[in-house]
Amino acid sequence: MRGSSDPLPPEAAGGGRREAAPIGGGGGFRDLASCRAELRAAFAEGSDWEVELGFGKGRFLVSSAAAAGSRPFLGVEMASRYFRLAARRAASRRLSNVILLRGEALYLIATLLPAGMARTVHVYFPDPWPKSRHHRRRLLDPRTVDLVLALLDPPRGRLFFATDHLEYGEAVAETLARHPAVEVDRVDDGWPEGPRTNYEAKFEREGRPIVRLAARLRGGGAASLLHPAGRDDLLVGPAPAQEPSASRTSS
Repeated sequence: MRGSSDPLPPEAAGGGRREAAPIGGGGGFRDLASCRAELRAAFAEGSDWEVELGFGKGRFLVSSAAAAGSRPFLGVEMASRYFRLAARRAASRRLSNVILLRGEALYLIATLLPAGMARTVHVYFPDPWPKSRHHRRRLLDPRTVDLVLALLDPPRGRLFFATDHLEYGEAVAETLARHPAVEVDRVDDGWPEGPRTNYEAKFEREGRPIVRLAARLRGGGAASLLHPAGRDDLLVGPAPAQEPSASRTSS
């Protein structure tokens, strides 16, 4: 979701089978350890979660959770005003199958969310970071895509993506197409149920082109495969020191 605020410590609302009551005492978690423990308990029920990274005002997340019965949903959003708005909407509908986390998505994936937890990950209209020097901050980039894909439950996991920023959309399409564990298709005619977010509805009314992608894991999934461009950026430990060769100089 574009327009995010500065990174914040994890804060949550909703959770498990509670009626959108805050996890961790209502004001957020006391620390990372308590956050991880409570989330681990919630995730222990299975890998059938749907995750939206950057849920904005919560239109798609809340409406999908309301229509899904008991299937669990997790939303991540950095902007505090949108986080609180979506939390109020979930509470007003007395949804017991939604957890909302406020914080930076890649940080939360790396520190809190277990691999293989989700059957579906949704990313709609994230900040495109259009300046080339900021591309490394993009949520889906050759350097970060493996972190996001690791959330998916292989081999059935699916990723849905949309953006109106065409350069970013084409970059994500290329990133996914080059990944050895992913198959990706374009959704040129829109989602079957219509626009999923407020941004998407607005851009469709304005006639803006939108890049929509649907990706799925191949075979064994992404666990043992890395994006070739991202792999080159991994830090590699120094090679073991070698014994110096014998000198050929005479005494």
